[in-house]
Amino acid sequence: MNVSYIAHVSGKVQGVYFRASSQQMAIEYGLSGYAHNLADGDVELLLCGEEESVSKMLLWLNEGPPQAEVTNVETKQVPWQNHNHFSIG
Repeated sequence: MNVSYIAHVSGKVQGVYFRASSQQMAIEYGLSGYAHNLADGDVELLLCGEEESVSKMLLWLNEGPPQAEVTNVETKQVPWQNHNHFSIG
């Protein structure tokens, strides 16, 4: 079943290749959506795809890339959104 989730990731997540690493992982998991920086220092992600793949990605977000220091991940399921790829902005 296809699902969409918004995730807000807090901690040391900007300037540590978090978005680029997220994009690589999302592509590996076959997900679409986006990752972009927020003004408050968090990163927001939209993850769209098979429920199992989205769940794996949400688990990965708790660690992030080696340089990141994730302190919190808040997630919310949202209505399905169809994206063609995973973009970073």
